[in-house]
Amino acid sequence: MTVDLVVREFEADLVVRSVAPAAEGVVALTLSHPDGRDLPDWTPGAHIDLILDDGLVRQYSLCGRTSDPACWRIAVLAVPDGRGGSARVHSLSSGDTVRIRGPRNHFPVVAARRYRFLAGGIGITPLIPMIQSVSAAGADWELYYGGRSRGSMAFADELAGDRVHLVPEDSHGRLDLSAILGDPRPDTLVYACGPEGMLAAVEERCACWPPGSLHLERFTARALPDWPETEFEVVLQHSGKTLAVPAGQSVFEAVRQAGVSVLGSCLEGICGTCETEVIDGEVDHRDSVLDDEERASNEVMMICVSRCKGSRLTLAL
Repeated sequence: MTVDLVVREFEADLVVRSVAPAAEGVVALTLSHPDGRDLPDWTPGAHIDLILDDGLVRQYSLCGRTSDPACWRIAVLAVPDGRGGSARVHSLSSGDTVRIRGPRNHFPVVAARRYRFLAGGIGITPLIPMIQSVSAAGADWELYYGGRSRGSMAFADELAGDRVHLVPEDSHGRLDLSAILGDPRPDTLVYACGPEGMLAAVEERCACWPPGSLHLERFTARALPDWPETEFEVVLQHSGKTLAVPAGQSVFEAVRQAGVSVLGSCLEGICGTCETEVIDGEVDHRDSVLDDEERASNEVMMICVSRCKGSRLTLAL
């Protein structure tokens, strides 16, 4: 019998109220509750899971207004050589229903006097509500938004203004990160989302900034060294089970195999769905969600990819 120890998130079938082109290859979907009820509150940087056919689960950032509880907006880029998620979303029409779960936020806005937002392509989506939020709070901010071409840059018209710098690559080249990030400031936070190459370059430029200045969200897992894996034990405090996790098996797989219910989605360490509280033991963090401070605290781990540095972990499961 399965032991269910999960605090359930909001999960429901929502109606696709509208489907509209947001840019070349990008569609914006507006979702609402079928009976008109308000949807759960969310904060800038949050995403939801779309639970699609054939077991596909994909995460998409909420990019509407937090002040509108009647609907959620997401935008999805078509990925021709992807794994099927974007193709399924692009086939949806107004009136269709789609199962969602969330919202969940591992990319929150931290209070600051100034912000530099950097977006690459569809990475603009989590930054839109962030900009709305910090602007309403009276903070200083600038957005640097790069894309292949002006036509490929979603919501560019919504973001027009003196603080917005649109940089289509075909006419202006790539974002000049050395100029944008060349003057580290102790009162400024950098938020970036986009392709991995851009994020790696942003990390390199921000290495000399004060600790905690840089905040990233990745769409794909970052490359990690090919570290050897060893067997260790996991103690599940609430269910009273002790499991062996051999090399080649994840903690998530071992927990599920033992009949303990845990949520998972990407299984690549990028969505945060499987975040689990750590009671004891040192974690070998291999995710792309937690920042350096969160990893050092050793309070939570993503059990789909992270492991144990020692011989035993105790988890709040």
